[in-house]
Amino acid sequence: MKSLRLSLLSFFCLLSVTNTIFAQKQTPTLGIASSLSQDSLVYAAGFKVITESVKKMLSPALSDEEFKENLKKIKAAKCKVLTCNVFFPADIKIAGPNVDEAKVLAYAEGVLSRAKQAGVKYIVLGSSGARSIPADYDVNKAKSDFVKLCKKLGEIAGKHQVLVVLENLQSSETNFLNTLKSAAEIVRGVNHPNFKLNADIFHMMREGELPKEIIAAGDVIAFVEVAEKETRSLPGVKGDDFKPYLTALKQINYKGYLFIEGSVKNASVEIPAAFKYLSAQINEVYLSKK
Repeated sequence: MKSLRLSLLSFFCLLSVTNTIFAQKQTPTLGIASSLSQDSLVYAAGFKVITESVKKMLSPALSDEEFKENLKKIKAAKCKVLTCNVFFPADIKIAGPNVDEAKVLAYAEGVLSRAKQAGVKYIVLGSSGARSIPADYDVNKAKSDFVKLCKKLGEIAGKHQVLVVLENLQSSETNFLNTLKSAAEIVRGVNHPNFKLNADIFHMMREGELPKEIIAAGDVIAFVEVAEKETRSLPGVKGDDFKPYLTALKQINYKGYLFIEGSVKNASVEIPAAFKYLSAQINEVYLSKK
């Protein structure tokens, strides 16, 4: 009898683990933008991958010794530093009339070569200041020139086995490429396997974009970010419902990374709560048979 109880217990434990693995394979993997200094807290909350910043981790402005120290921290971390954001600082223009292409490409080479060394797989191209253009500048010319530049960024990224993902940004942050639709047009124009789209749901909500735009851009989406609409808080703080956007992601069969990028007031409370809150919505949408 005792052996039967142990066998049943073992069976149900195995079933639980199997169901968890199955769910993970069927749903996006959650990550969060966080400093490596919070690695243990983030890992304990359930996250296994994080976003750090290019400036802190990979920038060519860092000395070789500083970069080596970063590599040690990355290697020792419980969470994998999968991606870095804020690709270009505001003083390196990537759109508009003042682009120094040689400077841009040299900087990108430095960042992307270090990304490869660090095992960073994604570089998020938001860079609101770097891509803002003069108010009276020809937007069509800006887009055309930006496509040409991004083709070259894609080539460098390909050489270093990194994926650059272009982020849609709300109009309060930049005046160039404020919608998912406009960012998707750039990515399609670039047409390079190492240059894809980051669908930022927070910025979509701020610009009033509906979930159907995710479906329309589904062929080029390779990364997704999210935060709550009102104050860019972590999921669960205000209780935002992301299910319509998650449903759109399910419709395009997106099972990649979904990163939380928001402001935090009480990390020890909000980070674990965000993991549980967003995981629940993801599972409700993705594991439904509808």
